[in-house]
Amino acid sequence: MSAGRHFLQIPGPSNVPDRILRAMDYPTMDHRGPAFADVGRKVLDGMKSIFKTESRVVIYPSSGTGAWEAALVNTLSPGDTVLMYETGHFATLWKALAEKLGLNPVFISSDWRSGADPQAIESRLLEDKTHEIKAVCVVHNETSTGAVTPVDKVRKAIDAAGHPALLMVDTISSLASVDYRHDEWGVDVTVSGSQKGLMLPPGLSFNAISEKAIRAEETAGLKRSYWSWKEMEGPNEKGYFPYTPATNLLYGLSEAIDMLHEEGLDNVFARHKRHGEATRTAVQTWGLEVLCKVPEHRSPVLTAVMMPEGHSADNFRSVALQHYDMSLGNGLSKVADRVFRIGHLGDFNDLMLCGTLSGVEMGLRDAGVPCTQGGVQAAMDVLGGKFRSAKAAA
Repeated sequence: MSAGRHFLQIPGPSNVPDRILRAMDYPTMDHRGPAFADVGRKVLDGMKSIFKTESRVVIYPSSGTGAWEAALVNTLSPGDTVLMYETGHFATLWKALAEKLGLNPVFISSDWRSGADPQAIESRLLEDKTHEIKAVCVVHNETSTGAVTPVDKVRKAIDAAGHPALLMVDTISSLASVDYRHDEWGVDVTVSGSQKGLMLPPGLSFNAISEKAIRAEETAGLKRSYWSWKEMEGPNEKGYFPYTPATNLLYGLSEAIDMLHEEGLDNVFARHKRHGEATRTAVQTWGLEVLCKVPEHRSPVLTAVMMPEGHSADNFRSVALQHYDMSLGNGLSKVADRVFRIGHLGDFNDLMLCGTLSGVEMGLRDAGVPCTQGGVQAAMDVLGGKFRSAKAAA
């Protein structure tokens, strides 16, 4: 038994703040009763502000994988071609799901060290003279690599190609952590989940859907029941759901929406960017390499760190857990045991980051990983910079 609090520094599920835990502790209410409608309407309307949309948001009691499936089955038909981009492990899983549904995914391959390339997407769409491609699917923040795709530029690429494909975006690890604009960026279906920037436990997922996507639903031929947007529509208009919702998670979601707006979304995004910058400064000071090699694509949510040749990332993570009671993210599939991931998202502040980076620096030392000490101090200099700047200005 370790004293003190466990440091959960994986890139999601993120730490759940006490305020949300207390909200979820409220007794379960009748999900068909009048009081529940107030909760339902608040979260359904409130999530529009988080996605930055005026259109519908659908909430499922599921993991993000369910929302992936919902995005596809509500808009597409068997055999439809979808263009997807291999930004990492989760983009690959979405492709595998599409294949299981009977779709035909065309995968643009990559080295897992950047977000999706809008130019490559535009070029592929320009080749599709008969518009066989029905949707373009990208991951906004690839959790396995720490790379962000510029979704606004993907939208411009689709428009430049004059292509009618739907744009679908996975924001499971970026919503409420990285600036995202469903309407302004012309996204048709945005997928997300509760356990990252929304600061909730796993168990809720979301689709934000455009009018174009709703029109596509009318002719989509893939079978759906549980995931049907149409089944949700009538009950949702009154604040209810067509089946038993995750009641207590919705209490927590209501509180999370309040917390995000109290801090201000722009302030939330700025905080995440600053923590990402401080973390990468520490990594570079240690003499280690960040997996994402395109600086403007580096994630505010997490940092994936490459281990020196001949050293095991999993052994280092085990040492950090054993000695300092801290969980770090593992490398997935192609980068298994070669990468560890530092989560810096959600309900997270400067002192928590300093504690996290201290644990990493001590763990690297204890695991015998060659590195230069001083990463924590370098990160502290970044974190303290805003106060020095304010004092100088005064």
